[in-house]
Amino acid sequence: MADIAQSSPGAIAINLATLSGFRVAGMTGAVISGIAAVIPSFVILVFISMFYVAFAANPLISEVLKGMQAGVAALIVDFVIDMCSMMVKERSLLLTLMIPTSFLANFIFEINVAIIFVMCCFICIVRVWLNERRQKKWGNY
Repeated sequence: MADIAQSSPGAIAINLATLSGFRVAGMTGAVISGIAAVIPSFVILVFISMFYVAFAANPLISEVLKGMQAGVAALIVDFVIDMCSMMVKERSLLLTLMIPTSFLANFIFEINVAIIFVMCCFICIVRVWLNERRQKKWGNY
């Protein structure tokens, strides 16, 4: 399971928690384990963000944050490249078109990224559901 978690996109700890939860309690266990793996980091980030103004006012921390922006930008570019290559390998026209459509929706039409993200998640969930339904239908014959 650790090998699968390392090979799939995303944080290894979250992937491993989700896979373990799925093995123990199915889809419910996967959802609960995934959420439980995210909660500690989320709480810490919420706490830090409440005091962000005080941190950013400190000149030393301000310079450190500026330096971290370059690292974050590099991580985002690496993530986008990995995500795009995985979507192209899937050889799905829908997933391949999702990349430029999302970019155009944000850049040209200025649609909020969160809305684009939710729509893409919804489309992918429907796609998986339809594929499973199709496999069950054809599996009966």
